[in-house]
Amino acid sequence: MGEAMTYVLIAAGVLYVLIRRFLGEPLTARDLLAPPAFLLFFGIRATTDFHAIYLVPLAAGFAFGVLRGMTTKLYERDGHLWQRYTPWTLLVWVTSLGVSAGLGFLVGGHAPTQLSIGVSMLGELCAIGAKALSTGVPFAPDKTKSPLTRFDDRRGAS
Repeated sequence: MGEAMTYVLIAAGVLYVLIRRFLGEPLTARDLLAPPAFLLFFGIRATTDFHAIYLVPLAAGFAFGVLRGMTTKLYERDGHLWQRYTPWTLLVWVTSLGVSAGLGFLVGGHAPTQLSIGVSMLGELCAIGAKALSTGVPFAPDKTKSPLTRFDDRRGAS
């Protein structure tokens, strides 16, 4: 896949997550874990030469992710947790992008974009996960069925 297409897909994925979370959505463990896991996996695969200097922007990205998670509103609806980004969340997103670009310029390079965003989303996951667990309200049930679950449903129906 070309580098330009990779950036377009990353931008589309991030935009999709941003829109969903600004509108408010049920907080499922899968939705919390999947984006950082996906981006970290592909970010690590895209890293051909890792330089210790990458740790500076990655650490900043993780810290901004934690801060972003702290600005996310969690609330109970229909007996389970929901999440919604706030205007503060957007401010943290924009600031973190600027700081990341600035640090990349200062240190003379940056880790692959997928890895940088994945580390940032891992920080967000840590903050939101800790907040969610402290509420005592359950995560929302995962409405998405895997292919294996669909197979089991068909088998049971016969």
